[in-house]
Amino acid sequence: MTDKTATTANAIELPDRLSIEPNSPYFNEALLDLDVGIRFKGQEKNNVIEYCVSEGWVRVAAGTAKDRFGNQLAIKVHGPVEPYIRPRS
Repeated sequence: MTDKTATTANAIELPDRLSIEPNSPYFNEALLDLDVGIRFKGQEKNNVIEYCVSEGWVRVAAGTAKDRFGNQLAIKVHGPVEPYIRPRS
């Protein structure tokens, strides 16, 4: 059973850039439904809004602060980015 999950996860190639914001050109709902995880500098991050592997950065939520349009404030942090698909339990 785990072998099938591993081959499915390996068969899907994640894009260089992905965002969770629906108004972004890098938003892909089908991929986000697969539960994409991000390792940034070797640690798993759960507050990533957008990532770019080739440029080596992630945008992470800056607490609970919102801008005047109601969007989360984000900080761009540079470092090695490793996207992966989390295995289903």
